[in-house]
Amino acid sequence: MSTGQLLLVGIPGPELDAETAALYRKIQPGGFVLFNRNMRSAAQLRKLLDDLRGLCEVEPILTVDQEGGRVSRLSVFGNEPPNPQQLREKGAMDLIREHGRLTGQLMRLFGFNLNLSPVLDISFSEEADNSLRGRCFGRSPEEVVEKARLFNAAMRAEGVASCAKHFPGFAAAAVDPHHELPVIRRTAEQMEQCELRPFREMAGEVDAVMTGHAWYPCYDEQELAASLSPRIVTGLLREELAYQGLIVTDDLDMGALLKSHTLNESLLAALGAGNDMLMVCHRVESQLAGARALMDAPRKQVDRALERIARFKQTMQPSPAFSEQAYAALDQEVWDLRVKTLGPERAKERSADTGKRSPVEDF
Repeated sequence: MSTGQLLLVGIPGPELDAETAALYRKIQPGGFVLFNRNMRSAAQLRKLLDDLRGLCEVEPILTVDQEGGRVSRLSVFGNEPPNPQQLREKGAMDLIREHGRLTGQLMRLFGFNLNLSPVLDISFSEEADNSLRGRCFGRSPEEVVEKARLFNAAMRAEGVASCAKHFPGFAAAAVDPHHELPVIRRTAEQMEQCELRPFREMAGEVDAVMTGHAWYPCYDEQELAASLSPRIVTGLLREELAYQGLIVTDDLDMGALLKSHTLNESLLAALGAGNDMLMVCHRVESQLAGARALMDAPRKQVDRALERIARFKQTMQPSPAFSEQAYAALDQEVWDLRVKTLGPERAKERSADTGKRSPVEDF
């Protein structure tokens, strides 16, 4: 397989033009991640995913962030599910399970095979401007595990793989990595007792783990994002937590890395740290150069990652037939879940991201 399989790439718009299609036929990326900019309607989205699949010699990973609330890409044209915070505050475990089921069924209907969810971060502060507002299942490790586990199991039962994030735990960040690299000054003991516990307890229940962009001085004395850190990716996640599944970076196009690394430097460093799939969401014009740069990576690192990716792809489920009627029925169920969680009046209010947005942030 080509080194393009190591890339999980974003695409520019809601349809493929000839130039973009030719680019992906050449790169043969391992997968595609979609954003709001790629979505206009239910039928359009399914066609786009089918078109992407048709470009690939190896079945691609097709993924999206579908957490609930403001991080719900499918709400561009449909109803917005409640977010994890709203579900946990409601306190009805059956609704969390229902959210997982509906998320899995919706994603399968469109052809997605991986959700970049659940968030296993802990909510230390609902007001922190660190991109986590509303996205956490709990305020303690125990609550996160209890509730994220329900969502995760229900979604996976519908044939959609899960990706836990943001390893090794982003709760103490004070800034948004879309803009700059957060520094998390927690001790290794504090991390072990708190942030790492959900990842440790659910390591055997998720299909992928996403490494985040933050510097943890307790693990690396010199400034280095976790996603580029061999100590964190290989030493902590792969060896100490004995995690055996796919490891995916967060978007390497974020400001947390752009100020200190070129994209090609980040790609090679992330692979060397132990990640398997490398996410490049926004600089489409750089994806071909990135694939070429990875050809110079040590063969042992490339083969290790390609083996993990191939193993993951063996578990992917085929997409069911699509129909507007099937989508409309599921979308109505999402609305019903929203009403049951928030009440009829609050359900009418769609969420908004009131924090700062970077030029590359899509939610």
